[in-house]
Amino acid sequence: MSRQINQPDPSVPPSAPPRSNQIKLTNVSLVRLKKGKKRFEIACYKNKVLEWRSGIETDLDEVLQIPNVFLNVSKGQTAPSAELAKAFGKDKSLNDIILEILNKGEQQVGEKERAAQLERVHNEVISIVASKLVDPRTKRVYTTGMIEKALDMLSSQAHQQGDKKSTETGSGAGTPATGDDAEAKPRTKDHHWTGVVTTKSAKSQALEAMKALIAHQPIPVMRARMRLRVTCSTNVLKQAVKASAAAKGGDGEGEQKAPGTVKDKILSYVEQVETQDVLGSEWEVVGFVEPGAFKGLSDFVGNETKGQGRIEVLDMAVTHED
Repeated sequence: MSRQINQPDPSVPPSAPPRSNQIKLTNVSLVRLKKGKKRFEIACYKNKVLEWRSGIETDLDEVLQIPNVFLNVSKGQTAPSAELAKAFGKDKSLNDIILEILNKGEQQVGEKERAAQLERVHNEVISIVASKLVDPRTKRVYTTGMIEKALDMLSSQAHQQGDKKSTETGSGAGTPATGDDAEAKPRTKDHHWTGVVTTKSAKSQALEAMKALIAHQPIPVMRARMRLRVTCSTNVLKQAVKASAAAKGGDGEGEQKAPGTVKDKILSYVEQVETQDVLGSEWEVVGFVEPGAFKGLSDFVGNETKGQGRIEVLDMAVTHED
């Protein structure tokens, strides 16, 4: 498909009937960004915008139908350099401007395409959630149908609560929560699920969905544990943990516990030890760790063992299939 733009012939008077000088593109998806008082457009291939934003597609030439910025794509009206400099800054190159529009702009899609896009994201979110959550008792994964039904319950509850809050706000009945000293309590962050949208990646929405399911438990769920192997030199194991490192892993409640040793600290992150052994001058433990604790464990091993410890992920999500 040609990417040439047929510009108007200067010899033809403006009052003459329009010729076929408009850009005729197929499989096109427009991305628009309003900057200042102007609206700028780029012409992209359908489905490629989402792939670019999710990191699947990295070649800009595979995303753009025409490597230029327009005021109106269908009319072939390119954006003048002066307008681009005024809106985006004089130092910004055309490529950088295109990238800003591509990353931040609003994609224009039809109703059918929007519905298909929403369904694709919805199915991807459900699939990710179903692979990461398990029944706490059996450690088995749920079917995608059960996960979908549980999220539908949360979505309905969230919308009902939203309607209720709107009614209370309108009637002036809402009052801030107060403690015994009559001071307003700070609001704690609550995880709500209102449904899938096309403006966020499936991965980020799946994380939100998992947090909401764990917080509200419409069905019994927990994050599937990671299976890790931690290896550390025996010379380091008995060393005392620095107080600052120990405090990071504590819950901040009750009496302050003694920092303990490096070995004690590593084992405190492991919910269930599968094997533990000493091989020569190295100590090795294989066990299950809650995904949220992985970063803390990784940081601790990296900082406290001075390069004499390492972590290997054996399984990102341990589940039992039927």
